[in-house]
Amino acid sequence: MSVNTVFEALAHPARRKILRLLRKGPLSAGELAGHFDLAKPTLSVHFAKLRNAGLVSVERQGTSLIYHLNASVLEEAMADMFDLIGKEQ
Repeated sequence: MSVNTVFEALAHPARRKILRLLRKGPLSAGELAGHFDLAKPTLSVHFAKLRNAGLVSVERQGTSLIYHLNASVLEEAMADMFDLIGKEQ
């Protein structure tokens, strides 16, 4: 996991909203899409950015893709950020 990749993924408000939704538990791509007024290809790009950063994992259940939050990657990135600015957690 690259910290740069994580923060790049966090840079877009739609991706941050996806992570907030996943804090409550795993959701399918369709369930997540219901919270946005975005085209499916656009959402797919956002999902891919989050997966590439390691912020979410995905599993296939039948024909559905189920997304899970990987909070440990976010925690690591925040710890790196605190180290960078010299603050104790």
